[in-house]
Amino acid sequence: MKIKIFSLFLLFALFTACSFAPGDPPPNNANFESVLSPTSSNGTFLLTSSEVKEGGALPKEFTCDGSSATLPLAWSGAPEGAKSFAVIMHHVPGPGDTHWYWVLYKIPSNITGLEKNSTGIGVLGNNSVNAETKYAPPCSKGPGEKVYTYTVYALSAEPTFSVPASDVSRDVLLNAIKDITLASAALHVTYTR
Repeated sequence: MKIKIFSLFLLFALFTACSFAPGDPPPNNANFESVLSPTSSNGTFLLTSSEVKEGGALPKEFTCDGSSATLPLAWSGAPEGAKSFAVIMHHVPGPGDTHWYWVLYKIPSNITGLEKNSTGIGVLGNNSVNAETKYAPPCSKGPGEKVYTYTVYALSAEPTFSVPASDVSRDVLLNAIKDITLASAALHVTYTR
């Protein structure tokens, strides 16, 4: 009986470990200790915010419970040869499910951050909340703390698409930049309603 329970536990652990894409934090009430640390694909490219530290609680102002503002972001240590940047904000509520709130690309290479409610920089893609080409603030539905991830990508060229901006989702952008990404950096924050 003990061997069966242990075997089931191992199968569950393997399923859980394989259910998320690389770089995606686990959903909802999972152990945040392992994911709430600064991540940089090259060790020097970093993403920060003046409003929240890595692993900190996202202020209400940047959610649907507040003024729905976009979080100010700053990045440093971009690799040589970066010609543009892209930013994505997403959340993984469960295995095989990803929500995205902000897709921004064609950010010029001389830009090293975005101010709160920044406009006129880059091109907006859509969001998974209402499919509009704008920032959709997180609403953190359901009980428990949620993890939201902001990622900046340093690109060797501007991404190109065969679809209009209104059809550029997180997956479409990631596919377009997979061969031109020099480095990426992520900032993980939490929110509980």
